[in-house]
Amino acid sequence: MTIDIRKVPIHLGPGGTAHPIEGFEGASPSRRFERSEQQLAAYERATRADGSDGRMVMMFHTAGAWTTWERHPLGAEVVIACTGTHRFVQALDDGEHVVEIAPGQALVNPPGVWHTADSGDGGWIVAITPGLDTEHRPR
Repeated sequence: MTIDIRKVPIHLGPGGTAHPIEGFEGASPSRRFERSEQQLAAYERATRADGSDGRMVMMFHTAGAWTTWERHPLGAEVVIACTGTHRFVQALDDGEHVVEIAPGQALVNPPGVWHTADSGDGGWIVAITPGLDTEHRPR
């Protein structure tokens, strides 16, 4: 089976399981935050039993400044730049830290750390994230 990761995220679960996330097929691959509340709620219902061991793998295109901050209380998030340069801002205890990644580079957003990004002219990112209980707030 071939999966277009730009449209259909994959859930990695305990015991080495992996399966596409049903119900995301209609989501736009161009903006990460266009995922509807219904789609995210369906993902949480389908994967809640995996708890902090589950991860959502997705690829998305982003450009310009993100309009929100987000954090993942259940674990670390890995972000990999595929194209473009992305400037991530992490709100750590000692202030805001900026991490810039270019194609082939990755960063880790630690558990519970608020983060946002500026992606300039745009580019593709792969995120491996603990999707459950992710929180957002306006930037």
